[in-house]
Amino acid sequence: MPLEIIGPGFGRTGTNSLRLALEQLGFGPCHHMHEVRDNPDLITPWQDAGKGGDMDWHQVFANYRAQVDWPGARYWRELIAAFPKAKVVLSVREPNGWYDSIQATIAPLVAARGTHGIPHMNALTEMVHDTLLQPTFGDKLSDHAQAIEVFERHNQEVIASVPADNLLVFDVRQGWEPLCAFLGVDVPDTDFPRTNSSQEFGDRNMDQ
Repeated sequence: MPLEIIGPGFGRTGTNSLRLALEQLGFGPCHHMHEVRDNPDLITPWQDAGKGGDMDWHQVFANYRAQVDWPGARYWRELIAAFPKAKVVLSVREPNGWYDSIQATIAPLVAARGTHGIPHMNALTEMVHDTLLQPTFGDKLSDHAQAIEVFERHNQEVIASVPADNLLVFDVRQGWEPLCAFLGVDVPDTDFPRTNSSQEFGDRNMDQ
């Protein structure tokens, strides 16, 4: 099945809440870093992508209707080219809050690569470093001003590149209404998902 939704937003912009929301709306399965974390066989293709290998994006996402979060978000241009009919949902967040969340979650997890108790977590964090963080931020993820500049430039590049009628710039705090209106579906009678806080991230990943 071709991707129907592409989510180019960086990690820690509410992407897991967005994933759960999209799946509740019928656009699942939705690819997210959690899929790679929970399925070690999926790490290798993203390692290959980071090395510049030719990617068959239809094969990579053969079992998914939607994609949000890294690692797919790094390759948003390629995904839009491969799936030209897909709608684009750019998850965003106040930059300083995003930076603080990155520093509390992904940064220490990746900094500890090679020391995790489960081998596939070491492979995962090596992939995140080599394929995502190093190409995106260089060695300056801890540099507040530089990281935020990269974050904001990325969002502006997406906004400038995607036709306005095919793009939703979405803060998960907005809830169901703008997302459902953009996708042309009814608003559920349930609360919008709120998950994967920094504390939840640590509880799930830091002991691996």
